[in-house]
Amino acid sequence: MSRYTYLRDPAAIYERSFALIEAEADLGRFPRDLRSLAARLAHAAGDTSILPDLVWSSDAIGAGKAALQAGAPILVDSAMVATGVTGGRTVLCTLGDPRTSELARRLETTRSAAAVELWRPHLAGAVVAIGNAPTALFHLLEIIADGAPKPALVLGFPVGFVGAAEAKDALVEFGDGVDFVTLRGRRGGSALAAAALNALAAAA
Repeated sequence: MSRYTYLRDPAAIYERSFALIEAEADLGRFPRDLRSLAARLAHAAGDTSILPDLVWSSDAIGAGKAALQAGAPILVDSAMVATGVTGGRTVLCTLGDPRTSELARRLETTRSAAAVELWRPHLAGAVVAIGNAPTALFHLLEIIADGAPKPALVLGFPVGFVGAAEAKDALVEFGDGVDFVTLRGRRGGSALAAAALNALAAAA
């Protein structure tokens, strides 16, 4: 026996969700190829107010789509991001690699940052999605600045009160031919990183 009146059909829920996003958000402020990604971020957050903080490089979507079409690896900083990626794509998360803890001790950093060290053989032309640790994004930028291969696209959505806003500002200011999409400020998270990846994959 039903006690509540609510929408139950999955397709109808999805359609209604995106209709509400389009009604609430000014998606027209985004380039046409970025609108789907922006809408998916709002959907994942349940909040269209995040969208004014969205920042991107001029060729971000084109670079990411081309990389995925070419079969580029997808590198993520947490299992939660990996779990959220749909479509059967292969995703690499090295946080649980047995070498990560020792690397973290040696580098005197977090496991998330140390896990980025293990990305080096896979970085060239990859799509990177960071949805948890600011230290992972900072360390990624450090190793690229020191000569590590450049990914095709960085989706930077670390979250938190310590370092998240600063890491994303560093990504925006990094330059050096690294394309990116990020959300300024403290907000972010694995759901947003996965949503961005899924939007990109759907367009590829």
